[in-house]
Amino acid sequence: MYSSFKFKHFHFFIIFIFILHVFAATPILSFNNFLESAKSPEVFDWMISIRRKIHENPELGYQEFETSELIRSELDKLGISYKHPVAVTGVIGFIGNGMSPFVALRADMDALAMQEMVEWEHKSKVPGKMHACGHDAHVTMLLGAAKILKEHEKEIQGTVVLVFQPAEEGGGGAKKIVDAGALENVTAIFGLHIAPELPIGEVASKSGPILAGSGRFEAKINGKGGHAAIPQKSIDPILAASNVIISLQHLVSREADPLDSQVVTIAMFQGGSAFNVIPDYVTIGGTFRAFSKQSFNQLRQRIEEVIVGQAAVQRCNATVNFFDESKPSYPPTVNNGDLHEHFVNVAVDMLGINKVDSVTQPSMGAEDFSFYQEVIPGYFFMLGMQNASNNRFDSLHSPYLTINEDGLPYGVPLHASLASSYLLKLHGPK
Repeated sequence: MYSSFKFKHFHFFIIFIFILHVFAATPILSFNNFLESAKSPEVFDWMISIRRKIHENPELGYQEFETSELIRSELDKLGISYKHPVAVTGVIGFIGNGMSPFVALRADMDALAMQEMVEWEHKSKVPGKMHACGHDAHVTMLLGAAKILKEHEKEIQGTVVLVFQPAEEGGGGAKKIVDAGALENVTAIFGLHIAPELPIGEVASKSGPILAGSGRFEAKINGKGGHAAIPQKSIDPILAASNVIISLQHLVSREADPLDSQVVTIAMFQGGSAFNVIPDYVTIGGTFRAFSKQSFNQLRQRIEEVIVGQAAVQRCNATVNFFDESKPSYPPTVNNGDLHEHFVNVAVDMLGINKVDSVTQPSMGAEDFSFYQEVIPGYFFMLGMQNASNNRFDSLHSPYLTINEDGLPYGVPLHASLASSYLLKLHGPK
């Protein structure tokens, strides 16, 4: 009996030593400490300073030269290598062992052509330009994640790629990043967007379509101008444009599946400059959106057919421009199912199950993050930035938008944990 007891204890001792050896040989990333690090005064104050510098100096798409320089300066200080320029002003950073697997984190850099109406110490210094979509916060949080990941670089099982991207606001900067080959070896990509309506410390997303595909169009409808008192001698493009607009609304109400959400909106109508003169032409413009690529392409085709056809009925001719080169259409933003499961696990572990909305309602808004998802699995989520006042003007693309900077420390560890734990997962049991 004594021999048996001795043998069993020796056996357990060997197993214990083996476990210690495995854990000693396997780097363990302290994911739960990422949030604590991001909230530390040193990191938080550093991020506030960066965010406010960017906010004071907003730059439009493909003009983010100062923003790009600031990013590169901070990466230099952190000892992080990078490529520049990519897609004009973009910066691609690298943290880890420089080998596969590669996982990417993305932040957009551009501002909007909008006059800031919020009076505060760090208001935009550039007239007519403002960070009204939170991209200043996005860049700041990715730099914060870079700082924390760099401190754990030896533990990263692969390479984290930092994508600081230009021109999300209509310029399709993500497409240029893809076309430049910056993501050729990347296995997956994660991105976030601030949500002013969502409480601090909460996140929201879903598997599948989360944002719509978005396109814009402009149509010129040509008629024959003349005096308004003798319309029979003219070909009225205003009447033709009016019929076009009414017919375009039928594309959704009569042709689209009611369970397949789509939108066609005419938001611009320009024609004529006098009360008694029928103009030679009218220009109309708008946007169209859908959650599936098939529906989106069908909608685009029918928009052109209806505009040209209805103009012809009124004896006019029409041309349609979809701005494929200057303002490319954005595909639907569709979250990968496996990455959704990974996101939920990480977010719940960090924030708590009651802080994670994993079945949020999709939005008809659009994001060029979708260009990444067309070539590699990608995942996009919303991060709470709600102000205590819950002001109704605290909305994206509003000149009154204010960012609750207390939300910054939550985006940082989510970025860092999503990437580093994903790499560990790829190295795990198959």
